Amino acid sequence: MAASSHIKRWTTALVAVPLLFALIYFGSPFVFSAMIVAVILLGVHEYNGLVFGEDYRWEKTEGLIVALLIALSFYSGNPVLIMAVIVLSVLSVFITFTVRIKEPVFDILPVAKAVLCLMYIPTMLSHFILIRNLHDGILWIFFILCLAFSGDVAAYYVGRTWGKRKLLPLVSPGKTVEGTIGLLIGSVIGCVVFQQIFLQSFPVAHAAIIGFFGSAIGQLGDLCESAIKRASGSKDSGTLLPGHGGILDRLDCLIFIAPFVYYYQLFMVQ
Repeated sequence: MAASSHIKRWTTALVAVPLLFALIYFGSPFVFSAMIVAVILLGVHEYNGLVFGEDYRWEKTEGLIVALLIALSFYSGNPVLIMAVIVLSVLSVFITFTVRIKEPVFDILPVAKAVLCLMYIPTMLSHFILIRNLHDGILWIFFILCLAFSGDVAAYYVGRTWGKRKLLPLVSPGKTVEGTIGLLIGSVIGCVVFQQIFLQSFPVAHAAIIGFFGSAIGQLGDLCESAIKRASGSKDSGTLLPGHGGILDRLDCLIFIAPFVYYYQLFMVQ
C-alpha cells in the first residue's frame, strides 16, 4: 500500500471511528436504526453500481425501496413481519420483472442480482438493529466492532510483515494464509479482552468461540464482496471513504458477522 493511501486510511479512521462510536453510545435505538438504514441504502446503491452498471434503472430503484422496507420491518422487531416483508419483496422482484418483459429473448440474471441484493445487504445488515435491542445491546455492538477491527488490524500487519502464501488469489490477491491466521488470533484476543472489561457476566469461552468463528465468517464475507467486485471489474465498491473505498469495502465482514453473533447469542447462550 502506498504511503499516501496508508495516510488516507488512518485519517479516515480517525475521523469516522469517534463519530461512529458517539452515535452508537449516545444515540437512541431510533437514531442507531436510522444510521443503519442510511448505511444499508448506501450499500445497496454501491451494489447496484457494481452489478448493474449504468443500466437497469428500474431494478436499482426497486432495490432501494425494498431495502428500506426490509430495514423498517427489522426495526419493528416482529419476526412474522420481517419474514413477510422479505417474502413479499422476493415476489415483487419476480413479478415486476415478468410483467416488464417486452422481447421474446430475455435475461433472467437481473432477477438473481436483485434478489441477492435484498438478501445480502438489507436482510443481513439489519441484524444490527436486532442486536441493538438486546439486553446490553450497545455493548454487543461494540463487541462486534472489536471483533472485526482487532482482527482486521492484526491481519493487515501480520500479512504485510510475514504474508507469503496466497489465500484465494483469484478472488482477493492481497490476502494471505499468514494474514488470516493473524486475523483469527487478533479477533480472539480482542473479544476476550473486551469480555473481561465490559461483559464479565458473559462466559469467556463463548467470547473466544465467537471471536474465532466470527472472524472466519467475516473473512468469508470479505471474500464474497471481493468476488462481486472482481466479477464487475472494480477494485473498490465506491469512493465514499478515502483510503478504504466504499461502504461495502468497510462493511464486507460485518455483513456476515452481525447475523452470526446474533444467532449465536440467541441459540447458544440464552
